Amino acid sequence: DEAADVGFKYFFEVFNPNVDAGFSLAEKGEYVNDSILRALAGVVKADRPQFLKMPFNGPRALEELCTFDPDLVVGVLGGGAGTTRDTFELIAQAERHGARLALFGRKINLAEHQETIIRMMRRVAERDIAPGEAVRAYHAELAKLGIRPHRSLEEDLVVTEVPLQEEASAT
Repeated sequence: DEAADVGFKYFFEVFNPNVDAGFSLAEKGEYVNDSILRALAGVVKADRPQFLKMPFNGPRALEELCTFDPDLVVGVLGGGAGTTRDTFELIAQAERHGARLALFGRKINLAEHQETIIRMMRRVAERDIAPGEAVRAYHAELAKLGIRPHRSLEEDLVVTEVPLQEEASAT
């Protein structure tokens, strides 16, 4: 009530369970979605968070949450550094399945060249370039700048994050 009285705005950050609960990826997504919706169930619209920041638990879980409540602005957090393909694949899949924000710390901070990776992320989000092509373009830009990449192009084209793999292999 006090926060509402002073117009305090906030976002709601949610993480996956930090212990192995024996959930499959699909079950983890369902559990996290259920937890989010239960936490927000009694919150009136005026007091709801500005946006939700959560892990990507696969396309189905994200789409389920985004379509359940279209007024809820869902954003995905970046997780670990991963490969450059992981970064671009996460942007592409999250946007395609309803996320409206990407809140990436390590994926940007640990990149070889932050400005270039952000430009490429924007192009992927706008569907101007596919994730694999964005990796190739990113490596080409690094070469122009004289920056040695952390991984070879072949290694950087691999999708290593499990929630991204099924849909990435289909494209």
